[in-house]
Amino acid sequence: MESGVSYLDILRQAASKGVEIVAFTDHNTVAGYRAMVEQIKQLELLEQLGRLSDTEQQQLREYRRLREQVLVLPGFEFTATLGFHILGIFSPDMDVRELEFILRKLNIPLDKLDAGSGEVGATADVLTAYQVIDGAGGIVIAAHANSNHGVAMRGLGFGGQTRIAYTQDSHLHALEVTDLEKKGRRTTARFFDGSRPEYPRRMRCIQASDAHRLVQDPRDSKHLGVGERLTEVLLPEVSFEALREVFRGNDFARTRPYRPAKAPVDYIQAAREEGATIVQDFHAGYTRRGGRLYAILADVCAFANTNGGTLYVGISADPKEQPPGVSSPPRLVRTLQEEVERRITPPVAVTVDVQETRGMKVVRVAVPRGDDPPYAIDNSKIYVRSEAETGLAVRDEIVGLVMRAKGGAVVMPVAEPGGHIDPPRTGVEIVETEERKGTLYHTMRDLRNGNVVKNVTRKSARRLWHYAIAQAEERPVDGSEVDWHGDLGVLKRREHSGRARYDLIQRDNGKLRVYYGVTEDGIHGDWARLVGLEAEEE
Repeated sequence: MESGVSYLDILRQAASKGVEIVAFTDHNTVAGYRAMVEQIKQLELLEQLGRLSDTEQQQLREYRRLREQVLVLPGFEFTATLGFHILGIFSPDMDVRELEFILRKLNIPLDKLDAGSGEVGATADVLTAYQVIDGAGGIVIAAHANSNHGVAMRGLGFGGQTRIAYTQDSHLHALEVTDLEKKGRRTTARFFDGSRPEYPRRMRCIQASDAHRLVQDPRDSKHLGVGERLTEVLLPEVSFEALREVFRGNDFARTRPYRPAKAPVDYIQAAREEGATIVQDFHAGYTRRGGRLYAILADVCAFANTNGGTLYVGISADPKEQPPGVSSPPRLVRTLQEEVERRITPPVAVTVDVQETRGMKVVRVAVPRGDDPPYAIDNSKIYVRSEAETGLAVRDEIVGLVMRAKGGAVVMPVAEPGGHIDPPRTGVEIVETEERKGTLYHTMRDLRNGNVVKNVTRKSARRLWHYAIAQAEERPVDGSEVDWHGDLGVLKRREHSGRARYDLIQRDNGKLRVYYGVTEDGIHGDWARLVGLEAEEE
């Protein structure tokens, strides 16, 4: 914090901005928070002894008034190895000495413990820091994840598996980002929404001021003051325990950018504009008649078996269409909760609640990625999610779910920059075809997760697979007719459900490999340049 600013100044500024919870997170130290606590204790001791001056009495009254308005949490911004910044935020009931012990455990030098400097030499690695902070009961947040010293490693010349590990670790609770209110496919929140094959765990993205000043620098808007760029959190009470519960949970609608002078963000409408994906879908109808209720249950089952996701009931995917809404939201909430509990096994902890969009009440179902797959409806029907489609799982997919439950799930390989061009990361590839008694049986590879499924026929294939098989059977690819760019080519670009899909081809050691139904989420590196998209950083 800039010189000449007191702790009371910080609390006054926070209160004036409407802040209800603030964390003191100095670099690699808790000295600032400790000094404030000691100052308050000293004033309280002087009050007990009857030795308070008028000025000190005013200070103590001000502290008490402001701390009734603003919950002050202790913490630190830890500098891990390679310079990555990690926030640890803790309960106000935790003793400062315990926090200093945590910093020492993370290898902050004793002589640097009170310095408040970002330069502290060799410390602990990122994953160790996550585990230690979480194990001590703290909230673990990757600071300015998409910027300098951020674990998303934007602009760095390496990444791949390292970035996946740093942003998908189970001990990490949130990513603090600088572009939360921006829209588009290249925003950080969109990147980590669970739709990317390499990043299946959806990450909570929040924003914060990262204030090193009391008020925003008039000469540089990037240097924010206390109470700028806030996150709004839906809590049952203002407490650290309630806050940590939200950050450890899967209800992503409980945090959003705070807009004091603007209309609240309509995230449901924003979701409709994005359309159905592997992690979200929409159901205008919800009655038992016509199988609409069963379709919702099938999606819940599929999300639990795949990457998790969110369903919006009482609303279509068409962003231009006025939502019909739900006639009796509380009754539908109870129905969905009861049906999921009764018909899906093993139990899946869904969150069902009522939301509002464009003046209409709709029901939202948040489904976590299950830890005990395969999940089934009525003990026998197992569904999975493939891009924006839910379908019955076939044998090889069920085997893969069982392996995942046993800790043997396939990990999607990610190449480091340079060398061989990897296939796209979404879509499907026909690996092999065999004819038996006049019927063609295909072996399909799901490019999102690398799973291979055998014995797929045109008749048994779900939508994307059926499309790929029909194209391969009816229009075999002739490499001489492809407009090649090096060893890569585009066969077709089409619009499906409002999203661009590509059929792509690659020459690989003398073999032609065709990738059908590739979405933008799966296009990277040379593929992105091929189709005219800005390449994502690896």
